[in-house]
Amino acid sequence: MAEIIQKDGTWTFEGDALRLTPGRDKNVSPLRRELGELVVPLGALAGISFEQGRKSGRLRLRLRDGTDPLTQATGGRLAEPNDPYQLAVESDRYGVAEYFADEVRNALLLDGVSPDPVAEYLLPGPALPVSASAGDGTAGFDGERLRLEWNWKTEDAKAAGGPRTIPLADVLGVEWQPAAGLENGHLRFLVRGAPVTAPPKYDPNAVELWGFKKDPLMALVAAAVQARLPHPAAAEQEVRQDPPVLRKADGGDGHDALLRRLRELGDLHRDGILTAEEFALAKQAVLKRL
Repeated sequence: MAEIIQKDGTWTFEGDALRLTPGRDKNVSPLRRELGELVVPLGALAGISFEQGRKSGRLRLRLRDGTDPLTQATGGRLAEPNDPYQLAVESDRYGVAEYFADEVRNALLLDGVSPDPVAEYLLPGPALPVSASAGDGTAGFDGERLRLEWNWKTEDAKAAGGPRTIPLADVLGVEWQPAAGLENGHLRFLVRGAPVTAPPKYDPNAVELWGFKKDPLMALVAAAVQARLPHPAAAEQEVRQDPPVLRKADGGDGHDALLRRLRELGDLHRDGILTAEEFALAKQAVLKRL
């Protein structure tokens, strides 16, 4: 067993898993305190690194793609203080941090853990029920339904519709974007039958975020929902299977064309030309043809 204890938290390696416990220091972020202790299976790791600085260093875990609903929902955009997979290390513990990282690396090699993406979540996401208040509203999730409520700062056009209750079955996807510079962030739910036509400020399925201290807590709601949606690798696996019936019907050329179309849709989504909901619907239409 290897362990490193810091004000920022305690990391314990037990051979087959890492136990990440947030510290009690006042500087530990509300998100990490609310998320609580995490147990990360060794098989969920792609690697570990330790970076030294003049006054402090940082241990970083790199998870395999598709392993964690929190990372999936936030797109890796959590700031360092909010990232539960990073640990600030004081300079007098650099030797311990290097030893800890070496022990984890050796275990990954001995167990032959692949760094490749996974097809199912290996971490459960935040405990339920989960709720957060920030920006212009409150978002809560109990595993079956989302609840969005507004406060006095909400735009009248959005607040006029009153609180929203959305069954999980109607949720197509989740968008979480932190505030950056002069740009506000948001937590938006893509809902079946409700195309995204308005910015988060006016969207009844979104909470607008302004960059305050409690904003990152909204990522917990996003992750809890993400954990209960179909894994993003599911559709890609269907495409990679290349069913024989398709080759027989289309001679192989139709399959290649559909794969090209999927790649084109992905590029349009990344470039911001297609919204997440438009991308999801278009991708589903292509997959049906497969």
